[in-house]
Amino acid sequence: LSTKSNKFVLCAVFTSVVSFFITSSYVSYYGILFRAVQSGDVSLKITHCGVCYADVIWTQNKHNDSKYPLVPGHEIAGVVTEVGSDVKGFKVGDHVGVGTYVNSCRDCENCNSSLDNHCPKSVFTFNSIDTDGTVTKGGYSTHIVVHERYCFKIPDGYPLAKAAPLLCAGITVYTPMMRHNMNQPGKSLGVIGLGGLGHMAVKFGKAFGLKVTVFSTSESKRDEAINILGADNFVISSNTEQMESLKNSLHFIVDTASGDHPFDPYLSLLKVGGVMAIVCFPSEIKVHPASLNLGARTLSGSIVGGTKDIQEMVNFCAANKIYPEIEIIKIDYINEALSRLVNRDVKYRFVIDIENSFK
Repeated sequence: LSTKSNKFVLCAVFTSVVSFFITSSYVSYYGILFRAVQSGDVSLKITHCGVCYADVIWTQNKHNDSKYPLVPGHEIAGVVTEVGSDVKGFKVGDHVGVGTYVNSCRDCENCNSSLDNHCPKSVFTFNSIDTDGTVTKGGYSTHIVVHERYCFKIPDGYPLAKAAPLLCAGITVYTPMMRHNMNQPGKSLGVIGLGGLGHMAVKFGKAFGLKVTVFSTSESKRDEAINILGADNFVISSNTEQMESLKNSLHFIVDTASGDHPFDPYLSLLKVGGVMAIVCFPSEIKVHPASLNLGARTLSGSIVGGTKDIQEMVNFCAANKIYPEIEIIKIDYINEALSRLVNRDVKYRFVIDIENSFK
């Protein structure tokens, strides 16, 4: 596969069909062209790619903006195969990751503050229009070419399969936790939902020395929350008595529950001055003003993280031996995996073994 000109690579390409999960014909394998390596680019051979709910959204055209044929995947880990002439931070053979965006204007206030994810011209890793007018293709592929600014070093010894989910799930919860100083040992954290994002919030909370309470609608997750992830407490959110017992007891809450749910009951659990960070997208948020005003509480939103935060988070995970809980699959299982993801039947992140899927 030559990188001296446009790169011809194998991808899992999704096309629009009516009966999405009934037939397996919607995903096919094609060769597509990636751009040639420019002076500031890094080319990498993808070894692993995490499966995010974003892949479901755009393969199913839930936002009515999917650009077929579509190659999903924005939790990418791999090995550098070539670098451009101006690249200083990477060399051939480095282990690296690529996250949810692959370009930005690089000159606005946000970009100059390493908050490229908030740049008005930020370009998503897949299903987005890049500056050259092409549609971006994601990690369900053997290779990808990105500017070095949006490529992140994975420290030696950190498994590439486990590194992949850090680039979306990990950074999505790490960013608001650091922004709101949730890394204060001895303080208390509530985590709503125990999926791909929620389980990483628990892991970060314990690494920060927090007392962590998990809120879930499923009793079946109690054992895993306590005995596998190390949470200190587990609460069924629909149990009024359990919720009442925790009023005014938490310093922080990270909300990862994507489905519609009430917010006032959770806000009442915060101490005076407490912060609840939302990293999910329910259809609406309804809050009584008293839930915020009477306790001087803060309700905050967040998405992924900037380039500086991403590298910091990856380094933190490597230094503290924090690893996502994953289920490794081959690309030919992706139909079933996406269906299981919709049904919340995954512990806790699917990761595609790209390296061994396209042989």
